[in-house]
Amino acid sequence: MKLLKRMQDLLSRLSIYLPVMLMGLLALASYWLLRVTPRPLEPEPERPVTEHPDFYMRGFAIKGFDENGRIKSEMRGTEGRHYPHNETLVIDNARIRSVSDKGLVSSATALQITSNDEQNDFLLEGDAVVVRRAGRGPDGRLIPRVEFHGPVLRVLTEPIERIMSDQPVLLIRGNDQITADTLDYTGDDARVADFEGRVNATFAPRP
Repeated sequence: MKLLKRMQDLLSRLSIYLPVMLMGLLALASYWLLRVTPRPLEPEPERPVTEHPDFYMRGFAIKGFDENGRIKSEMRGTEGRHYPHNETLVIDNARIRSVSDKGLVSSATALQITSNDEQNDFLLEGDAVVVRRAGRGPDGRLIPRVEFHGPVLRVLTEPIERIMSDQPVLLIRGNDQITADTLDYTGDDARVADFEGRVNATFAPRP
């Protein structure tokens, strides 16, 4: 009887400390889980934008297609370098060919062409040539072949086509030739050329 009473007293005392012991075990388990659980990955700090290229292309050709699978543009070069700090692509020995929504084919070549990421602003440097092949306008009239030559040409494609230069240029339209110190040409349906400086024109006899 005495032994049974002692066991009952011991169990009674243990029942008093049992919640405390369980809390201690839970605390130890939580601590252990914190130690073995890997730390969450910290977000990488943003890399500073530098003036160095973030990628290169060599001996490349890039083609763009419309929704019907027809080629809309093609760009080739011996080397291309993309600069993230000003969002430009510089192409050496570049050749660009494009087809407008009206089906007019244009091409551009230069020792170096710099384009923005939207590809609507092109700077041609070194033996720059822009050619628009002959075609038909919306009214069916023939649009003659037009060529632009110069050491530097800038081509904008939006919102309308423009070809500009602040250096001497040569414009060849059909059999006519015009040279000037500067040029601002608006394409699309207007097709207006504004020349400044020393302007010389040679017009072929009309039949």
